[in-house]
Amino acid sequence: MNSATPRAWVLTTDADGIAWLSFDKPGTSTNVLSRDALVELDAHLQALRAQSPRGLVIRSAKASGFIAGADVKEFVQLSSADQAYELVRAAQKILDNLEAFPCPTVAIIHGFALGGGFELALACRYRVGVKGDKFSVGLPEVMLGIHPGFGGTVRAVRRAGMSTAMEMMLTGKTLRADKAYRAGFVDRLVYPADAEAAARELIIRQPRQRKPRLMDRVLSWPLVRGLVRKKLVAQVRAKARPEHYPSPYAIIDLWTKHGARGDAAYEAEARSIADLMVGDTSRNLVRVFLLQERMKSLGLKDQSGKTRHRVERVHVVGAGVMGGDIAAWCAQRGLNVTLQDRELKFIEPALKRAREGFEKRLRDATKAGELMARLTPDVAGDGVPGADVILEAIFENADAKHELFARVEPRMKDGAILATNTSSIMLEQLDDQLPDPAKLVGIHFFNPVSQLPLVEIVRGETTSEESVQKAIAFTRRIDKLPLPCKSSPGFLVNRVLVPYLYEAMFAAAEGIPIEVIDEAALRYGMPVGPVELADVVGLDVCKHVGDIVSGALNRQKPDTSKLDALLAAKKLGRKSGEGFYVWKDGKAVKKPGPVADPPADLEDRLILALANECAAVLREGIVEDADLIDAGCIFGSGFAPFRGGPLTYARKRGVDNVVARLQEFSKKYGPRFNPDNGWSQVAPSS
Repeated sequence: MNSATPRAWVLTTDADGIAWLSFDKPGTSTNVLSRDALVELDAHLQALRAQSPRGLVIRSAKASGFIAGADVKEFVQLSSADQAYELVRAAQKILDNLEAFPCPTVAIIHGFALGGGFELALACRYRVGVKGDKFSVGLPEVMLGIHPGFGGTVRAVRRAGMSTAMEMMLTGKTLRADKAYRAGFVDRLVYPADAEAAARELIIRQPRQRKPRLMDRVLSWPLVRGLVRKKLVAQVRAKARPEHYPSPYAIIDLWTKHGARGDAAYEAEARSIADLMVGDTSRNLVRVFLLQERMKSLGLKDQSGKTRHRVERVHVVGAGVMGGDIAAWCAQRGLNVTLQDRELKFIEPALKRAREGFEKRLRDATKAGELMARLTPDVAGDGVPGADVILEAIFENADAKHELFARVEPRMKDGAILATNTSSIMLEQLDDQLPDPAKLVGIHFFNPVSQLPLVEIVRGETTSEESVQKAIAFTRRIDKLPLPCKSSPGFLVNRVLVPYLYEAMFAAAEGIPIEVIDEAALRYGMPVGPVELADVVGLDVCKHVGDIVSGALNRQKPDTSKLDALLAAKKLGRKSGEGFYVWKDGKAVKKPGPVADPPADLEDRLILALANECAAVLREGIVEDADLIDAGCIFGSGFAPFRGGPLTYARKRGVDNVVARLQEFSKKYGPRFNPDNGWSQVAPSS
């Protein structure tokens, strides 16, 4: 460790001879395991060995939690698999030293212990979990295109058994306190005031370590692992293709070969993760993670990491699916919400849906009731004068929004912002009748609100910087990712989705089956195909937004006769039970068996239509830079994360290659594929 590096660990020894090692990484509100922090930890372990303490307790001095994981920023500095292997193997050996420590070791986990942080805790002999709503432990490395690398693929299986450990590693899901205790990951589960006493008791008593259930131990027997492997691979393949996401398959291979036993298992883990860390999938997913962190920081305005603008009360006008779900999400995130519509009968379905969602998430009727107490029906609009944010979520009609603003704006308190959730109408068409248009800002959520993290923060020509910052603060207050963008037809996400969805319609008009069209997108790595996506969004919404965006930008439109027929029959997609697909239990019903191979150029037609529009958005300065355009597409539309975003994909493929392909399509299919001049601003891949 560099001698100039501030100390991250504080060591004290109490009168009973127990050593207490507290992790407090300087300059951050969250602990992460950097190379220097691990080296410093090892130095303490070596020094303590000579002192022979009665026991060692490792804990966090951060209020936020234990340890969030390894320092992801160090990953991007790796230039080769050999370099990655050296980093990982060194960390493994340090945690090996912790596991082999001659006296009892205890990790006190409060808040979160994730990734490398949880691997450190697993290397201790015992773990004390501190009860709390924010408690979570897990190994989510698969989300970064890798797998646990500090011994986690071995120790997780040894501690909890194959079933629990593999599910955790393959899905990236975390465990709450009670499940972590039942799984054997936590030895004691206590309230905060009792954590130190519990750690002390474990050191003094040294109870026998818990073992996985017999059945889990049987599953790891050599003759059984091969059979289990087939089932695991089938489960993973149903959700992720190996050519897109290789890490879960690598986890299965490690366990199948080594059974989470022996020194060879650790060595193989290090070699495997090293190869993954320098692969395209992990590089892109790490980049996406860092983009997410950048978006989270947009609302931070002072050195303490807090926003200047406090938001406590929100008034939502429009209790339809979108407005109701926004209101429920805000209540779930601790805000007091009033929900307005013309009559109580229009609000009641939103309240019912909110309660059902709370109960499903919390599995506790009492806690669900506490959240419902934050969500108040408000036909008269009595919540307007006290609200920090008034959010309009009525239907897409400029005249209706004008009329609403005229009633609401005079009743707003000083400092409040007036927000519109419009998905397609430019703010300049909405602010022209306001006495103070500076307070109007777009806060555009995506459906479903609970699943898509992006919120577009739309600035009109007259929107003030203060209103934008308040909107960003509100967005971060409810744990969404803000994407500032200029007022323009379709803003970012809808604008780039329109040519993508339109190209699917062009293909359908050529007679290509909708399942084949969707298959082309799935093979590229999209989570759903464009036709299924249209059903999810709602065919009425797609039609409306498509007409506005294509009309404003003078884009070529496909034959919409099939779409028009569905709309006339009230077949609006998933929300009505039928659209292009029939929907049952929230899923599209598709023909059994493999889908025919798509035409050779269909994948490019779909993806490059979207990417070309991204280049146009960059040229027009709708979003600040190419990185945020990529982030918006990933977090707002679900664009294949492992590709890194449309413009990153284009850079990796080669901008010249993309432009040439677009020119080829332009000659074959028409001017809708004319390469945008914005490609000259897309820097080549470094």
